[in-house]
Amino acid sequence: MRAYYFDNLPGDQRLPHDYVPSRPVSTETLASLNVRFWHIPVEGYEDAVDAVAKERGYKNRDTINVSKEGMGDIYEEKIRGFFEEHMHEDEEIRYILSGSGFFDVRETPSDAWIRVAVEPGDLLVLPAGIYHRFTLDEKDQIKALRLFQDEPKWIPHARGSATDANQHRLGYLREIGVGA
Repeated sequence: MRAYYFDNLPGDQRLPHDYVPSRPVSTETLASLNVRFWHIPVEGYEDAVDAVAKERGYKNRDTINVSKEGMGDIYEEKIRGFFEEHMHEDEEIRYILSGSGFFDVRETPSDAWIRVAVEPGDLLVLPAGIYHRFTLDEKDQIKALRLFQDEPKWIPHARGSATDANQHRLGYLREIGVGA
């Protein structure tokens, strides 16, 4: 996993969008946003992922294959939807089994985009209430294990005034020491 500030230049969302020179984001900055991550080698990953799941209370899981082959006719629509800025009322937990992509998270209070490049073996936890988006990279494929604290659900809430007042968003801001 590599994190850096997104350059905000127009162009294909699947490109790295890294400044030249790069502006890396420290693990301390990610931790201040409550973004957590581990690197667990894919070969024999089950026990280590199970240990993280037990420690964090993740009870359910499934696998998603984001690719043209895996999603068929809905692929382009899904990729566009994943890249719209949103938040969830639950943590978003992904363990990358194959392929690669980018999770972009909003740094608060600066509102800058931080791009997190993920690849096989990366386990990323985005807290409930953080604004983020996802896209594949130029390889156009990622297979990920999705973990859930309760029943599997993935409800995106688009950024807006109603979402800014959402109790999970406000709770997130309190947790990171910003705002109310």
